[in-house]
This record gives sequence, C-alpha cells and structure tokens, in this order.
Amino acid sequence: MGLLDDLSGPADLRTLDDDQLETLATEIREKCINAVATHGGHLGPNLGVVELTIALHRVFESPRDRIIWDTGHQSYVHKMLTGRAADFDGLRTEGGLSGYPSRAESAHDFVENSHASTSLSYADGFAKANAILGNNDHVVAVIGDGALTGGMAWEAINNIAADKDRRLVIVVNDNGRSYTPTVGGLANHLANLRTSPRYEPTLDKIKDRLSRTRVVGPPTYEALHAIKKGLKDALAPQGMFEDLGLKYLGPIDGHDREAVERCLSQAKKFDGPVLVHVLTTKGQGYDLAVENENDQMHQAAPFDRTTGDAVSVPPVSWTSVFRDEVVRIADERADVVAVTAAMLFPVGLDAFADKFPDRVYDVGIAEQHAVTSAAGLAMGGLHPIVAVYATFLNRAFDQVLLDVAMHRCGVTFVLDRAGVTGDDGASHNGMWDMSLLQIVPGLHLAAPRDGSQLRELLRESVEIDDAPSVVRFSKGAVPADIPACERIGTVDVLSRDAATDVLMIAVGSMAGVCAAAAEKLRAEGFGITVVDPRWVKPLDPAVVELARTHRVVVTVEDNGRVGGVGSTIALALQDAAVATPVRVHAIPQEFFAHAKRDVILERVGLHPDAIAFDTLGALRGNAGRP
Repeated sequence: MGLLDDLSGPADLRTLDDDQLETLATEIREKCINAVATHGGHLGPNLGVVELTIALHRVFESPRDRIIWDTGHQSYVHKMLTGRAADFDGLRTEGGLSGYPSRAESAHDFVENSHASTSLSYADGFAKANAILGNNDHVVAVIGDGALTGGMAWEAINNIAADKDRRLVIVVNDNGRSYTPTVGGLANHLANLRTSPRYEPTLDKIKDRLSRTRVVGPPTYEALHAIKKGLKDALAPQGMFEDLGLKYLGPIDGHDREAVERCLSQAKKFDGPVLVHVLTTKGQGYDLAVENENDQMHQAAPFDRTTGDAVSVPPVSWTSVFRDEVVRIADERADVVAVTAAMLFPVGLDAFADKFPDRVYDVGIAEQHAVTSAAGLAMGGLHPIVAVYATFLNRAFDQVLLDVAMHRCGVTFVLDRAGVTGDDGASHNGMWDMSLLQIVPGLHLAAPRDGSQLRELLRESVEIDDAPSVVRFSKGAVPADIPACERIGTVDVLSRDAATDVLMIAVGSMAGVCAAAAEKLRAEGFGITVVDPRWVKPLDPAVVELARTHRVVVTVEDNGRVGGVGSTIALALQDAAVATPVRVHAIPQEFFAHAKRDVILERVGLHPDAIAFDTLGALRGNAGRP
C-alpha cells in the first residue's frame, strides 16, 4: 500500500510533509504510465502537471473551490487525488474511468471538456454566479498555452479582466517552453507586491499624496508607476496580461511544488482575477515521453513502458491513406495548400509539411480563423485543404456557411474521426457533421467507403473550385476495398439482384455493414441492391430513380439520425413523388459514454443483424428493431 492508495480526498494532501509529497508524486507518475501503457490515453500532459495538481489541491478546497481543466485530458492526476486512483486500471474502458472530467464520476469534476479554450468562459460564468449569490468560493481555471491560441479564451479574458472583484485564478500551464523562467529575489518581491491585497490601496495613497504636490506630483507618480512596471516587464513578458487588467504571477517552475504553492497562495489572497504562469514539461519524469520528438507522448496507444514502443503494429488507417494521397496531390498541383488547427500529426498533414513546409499553415486551436483564412487563400488563387477532426468543425460552422459557401470559395474540408469514435467519449464523437453540412447551399459532401474511394474522392474534391467540398472518414483501420459492379452517374452499385425488393444505401464506412446485412436478407429469399452514393450532397438523381423501382429503401450512416443522409433521401423521394418507404438507420441524437466504437455501433443498431431484422419487418409489414 502506498500513499496514493491511502488518500480519500484532497484534504488528506494537507497532512503530508514534503518527503511524503515527493513520494506521492512518484507514485502518481507510476500509475499514470502503467494505466496508459495498458489502455492508451494522454500520457505526456498528465506527467507534466503532477506537482501543479498536488499544489492546486493543497491550496484550494475542491469541490467548494471549483477547479476547471482545459482541456480535460490533463485531469488524470486530479482524478487520482479526488478518490479515483483505485479505478485507473479501467481507464477509458467501458464502464470505467473517462479520459476526461466526468460529472457522473465525482463532485470534483465540473466541466466535461475535451474541446479546448473553453475553461475561462466557464470560469467567468461561475465567478459571476458566485458574486450574485454572495459566495466567497474561488474559481480556478487551468488552461494550457496551446488552448490560449483559441480566440474564445481571449474573449473570456477580456470579460474576466473587466471585473476587479471576482475571485478567479487563471493558471496557465505553459509546456511550450516559449521563454525561460525569471529568477531572483527582485522578481519574487515584485510578484508578491503586485498581488498583495494591500497593494492597490497603498498605490492609491501614494497617488493621492503625490498629486497634491504642484507641478512635480502627478508627473512623479506616473514616472514611478512606469518605472515599477518597466522593471517588472524587463524581468518577464507579462505586460500584455497586465495591460488587460489581470494581475500576473510568474513564470514559476511548475515542477517545484513548494514554489507553485506559494504562488497560488498569493493569488488566493487577492480578491480579484489573477493569472499564474506555470512552466511545465510534457512527460516529466519519464524520459521516453520527454524525448519523443513528435508530441512527447501526448496521446499514446498501449505501449511497452520499457521501450515506449506500441505493443502492436497499428493497421493501415484512414488517416494514413489521406496522408499519402494528399502529398501526391501536392506534388502535382502547386496551388494546393493545407490548413489545420493544432492537429498536424493527428490528421495526417505531417508528411505534407515535411515536403512542403511553406504550404502548410497550423493556426493553433483556432478553427474559426482556419476556415475564414482558407476562404482568403481560395480567393487569392490557391486551393486550401482544411484538415480537422469532424467534431471540431462544429466550432466553425458559421464560417463554413457564410465565409466559404456564400462566397463560393473552392475550399476542401477533410474531416477525420467522423462518426462514432468511442474511447474519448461524447464530445469527440464526430456524429454531427453530415446533418450540419446538409443545410449549406452549394456544398459538396463525400463519404468514401474504403481507401481507394478516399483517394478518388479527395482528388475529385480538390477539382471543385467554385464551392466548398468535404471528404469525411472514420477513426481506425481502413477496410479492404469493396469493388463496385457498376457506376450509375456518381453512384456505385456494390451488388445487385434481379429482384428489386430492397434498395440499401450504404454511406461511407457503413458499406461493409450493409453488404453483410444484404447477405442475410438474400438468405431469406429477397432481392437486394446495395449502392454507395459516394457524394451524399448533392444527391445524384440516380438514387431517386433506383428507389422508384424498389419496395423498400434502407439508408445506413454513421451520423446523427436527425437531418442526415437518410432524412435528406426521404425528402428527395417525397419531392419526386416516389412513394417507396424509407427506413433510416443512423445514430440516435444522444451523448454517448466512452466505449469501443464497434460496441457503440452495435448498441445503436448499426449492425448487420439489426438492419436485416428491421428490413424484414418492413418487407413483411411489421418493421421494428430487435
């Protein structure tokens, strides 16, 4: 039994001495490494916040004081210190601990955030609520330097700084090593002075006293203020934050727990917004993570903790197919450029960047800016490819609609991790995009069924220069190619019987599921036509004509059921006076708990057995799910 096993909650931390706290930090790192080595997850960020998290929970009294993490993937240590250490053997497994804060797990978790740059807005709201309700609690927002690249964070800072009486502490977890920490007694003294509750009244008295002196007074006060600020600015580049109205402390070595505690204690004493700048190292305490050149093991698949190597060779993924093909396209077309939002490696643009570094733009966590900047690139004569996770395009929908589509800009969007992603929980599921994008006038939307189709549709997409185009694909391994037996217009026919009982429309990665369901129906004696529309927007009229000749239409997609491809096809048939009934199989509009992708898909009925059962019911007049 170690110290971590004996902790019942954060209050126990305040009973430990320095040696015990150092031992605890080592135990926490060991548990993090073992859990992520077994199940995968975010390792580097959590190893980097061990001392910071211990200090936060020793200085503040969670859950009375609210601690909000941005983004939530750096909350593993927080979870251990709030009574969940024993549950880490089930990290990111169905029924086990989430990889992000979870209000269902603990009263210490307030925001289930895996989208970056949101914590300061939540904190602003919490602090305003405290003021109205007369609460004296503190609100602490822990935000990474990466998340500070998001515009939403700066909108929040602008509002937070406007109210000098809010008990709100912003902790910037800076692991980008943009500059070295300030050291020395003068820096510490100025930090204490700037955040002392007695500082502002003292400064006001000095101003009042000096202002009474004719001629010399006011200029002297302003000169003293300028000298004081100039000395501080010479030691650390905090001027931008102070100019916005925030008290600034730091930079502090985030792995010196005692220094962090002293700094946080000073911040807590000041009854107004304070920014604490903490320098940390991703992967701290695990050399294999620190030395990882790509991302310091930011997100790791299960690995051998001795070597850092993955325990299994990952199969060829959708992302890797895109990675290779986009470089080939860039080789052929000098006008093709790429844009991403702090996701260069995850979305597969790293090879493009290696070969054409001047043609790739990583804008930070700023999806809205990425999309409108891409519109400008298109207007300027280039063809931009914007590659992001499908769930993150939600943040830039207005820009897609009005900045790109309304201006008929030739921008290609590549949406990775579309549909159910699984392990990372509700906010990472990319199940909203086809519903949102269906309402954008003029937009072209493709869903490839396999690697060959991804290559083909990506090439077709970049040829569209007068409208936005989208190519979306799933997380994980790319399936074996599914050949078409014929093409009608832009629609691929995957299999076809003489009898025309069922038209099964397979969208993207659901092609394999539909092929298996079709075989089950054929075994019952029915004739099945399976088609892949390839382009689901605009819908090829061939789909409507095929529907006219069949008894039942079945649509299958890994997107939300409301407003998706199935709904669009049903409306198209209605508009064309085609009376063939439509059975829509898609994802219910729910926030799903983390589980493996295949488990969730089967649970929601995107499985051959469920689809075949429902279709048999439609053919026999008693449609329903098993």
